[in-house]
Amino acid sequence: MLGDVRLRGQTGVPAERRGSYPFIDFRLLNNTTYSGEIGTKKKVKRLLSFQRYFHASRLLRGIIPQAPLHLLDEDYLGQARHMLSKVGMWDFDIFLFDRLTNGNSLVTLLCHLFNTHGLIHHFKLDMVTLHRFLVMVQEDYHSQNPYHNAVHAADVTQAMHCYLKEPRLASFLTPLDIMLGLLAAAAHDVDHPGVNQPFLIKTNHHLANLYQNMSVLENHHWRSTIGMLRESRLLAHLPKEMTQDIEQQLGSLILATDINRQNEFLTRLKAHLHNKDLRLEDVHDRHFMLQIALKCADICNPCRIWEMSKQWSERVCEEFYRQGDLEQKFELEISPLCNQQKDSIPSIQIGFMTYIVEPLFREWARFTGHSALSESMLSHLAHNKAQWKSLLPKQHRSSGDGSPDHKGPGTEAEEQTVAEGDAP
Repeated sequence: MLGDVRLRGQTGVPAERRGSYPFIDFRLLNNTTYSGEIGTKKKVKRLLSFQRYFHASRLLRGIIPQAPLHLLDEDYLGQARHMLSKVGMWDFDIFLFDRLTNGNSLVTLLCHLFNTHGLIHHFKLDMVTLHRFLVMVQEDYHSQNPYHNAVHAADVTQAMHCYLKEPRLASFLTPLDIMLGLLAAAAHDVDHPGVNQPFLIKTNHHLANLYQNMSVLENHHWRSTIGMLRESRLLAHLPKEMTQDIEQQLGSLILATDINRQNEFLTRLKAHLHNKDLRLEDVHDRHFMLQIALKCADICNPCRIWEMSKQWSERVCEEFYRQGDLEQKFELEISPLCNQQKDSIPSIQIGFMTYIVEPLFREWARFTGHSALSESMLSHLAHNKAQWKSLLPKQHRSSGDGSPDHKGPGTEAEEQTVAEGDAP
């Protein structure tokens, strides 16, 4: 049954089979009517699914994945290698790196980080198998998404690498912690359809039914990642108990990116910092801080330098607007922040920074002891917010946060808009 295509492997954790979900072809919705559901259940499954149907596993079809990186001009490869020598710098330009690697930024970055962190040697990973797994992950991101694509995954992974190097955290991390952090960052949005959770729910998408409207996309990202890990057999040589633990911890990390759980994690972090009871020698406290690090990495765009932050902002708003256009076209209620005629990029960004980004990064700075990196991020955040305020329509500039839509009760609408963990 297409509505439940999960596989239960030897560990007992359900995984979604690659090649399970067809592309969401909204053009065909012209032939349907909307009345609580779009068409029949069978038609919903056929129309509102992911692109996997058209891109079934290359490995299962016996087709060797292409590696265009090796066809690049040597000068480009040299520049990419030079950039990797500075991968721990906060001003790392992931857009330039993606161009230099011919669209292979995620694979190239992860191979490098696994090597520099000693993970290949420590876990006795086969390099060819690792590369094959990473290609599977990269190809399961949708390049047509303006924001939720493999470049976003690479950007989050690079940020995660920077956070794992924070002195307050780094000295306590085990190789397993580092591998989990990097894998979760790389795969946290895999197979994202370019629409948010409320859209999947109101169109009665079978994934929303499968996960009972709870962390729908995050569950899909996690189960898809498990499916690729098993298909690639990257960890097949490790003990069963260890692979079980890795799969469960990956799920815990990826599910933490659900923005609906923002207050839950923020409240818990504040309590730990107030009580000064974080014990990073303890595996549970370490895992909690990995969750916080991934949440920060996922929404760190407003903390980047203005030139890169602005690009990300324009990309995510373009994705929002595309969803709004689809909703309008098919006579659905337009989701908050998805109406291009009413929701400007500056107002969206100011609200997001005020209610989502600033509270989390202030607490992260407290955790790190106001490290150089955390102070730099807060500085960029303040500068970028001022830049967006200067770009606001004149009638909105007099309000405290730049837009009347982002005061008080507006917080809930803001969080609902990014309910699947998206970051404007």
